[in-house]
Amino acid sequence: MTINMYLTFDGNCEEAFSFYKSIFGGEYASISRFSEMPPDPKYPIADADQNKIMHVSLPISQETVLMGSDTAGGFGPGLVVGNNFSISVTTESKEEADRVFQQLSDGGAVTMPMADTFWDSYFGMCKDKFDIQWMVGYP
Repeated sequence: MTINMYLTFDGNCEEAFSFYKSIFGGEYASISRFSEMPPDPKYPIADADQNKIMHVSLPISQETVLMGSDTAGGFGPGLVVGNNFSISVTTESKEEADRVFQQLSDGGAVTMPMADTFWDSYFGMCKDKFDIQWMVGYP
């Protein structure tokens, strides 16, 4: 199991990650924009959000990857300083992902149920009973 930090920004994710990259070095393992998402009529992406970062990951050591994204209209509760980070857990199996997710969300709230995603991951998001935000995934 791997645990990393996931940061959320209000349109300046690329700027922030360029800053972090200048400090920690390395290359992005991935970077994608909202314009690269498959179209979904239930969740249209506004023109103003097309170029925002949907996901970026920057390995900063052998064990740690700093990840992040921008907010976009219609996705999530919106950014408020204090809720702009999550703890990301990557599991070794789908069963482990379900177990961890169920236990973390018990007494808390599911914000995105565990499901297969278009980025080829089994993934979900929740808040635990202490209001800490979690992302759980199995690649």
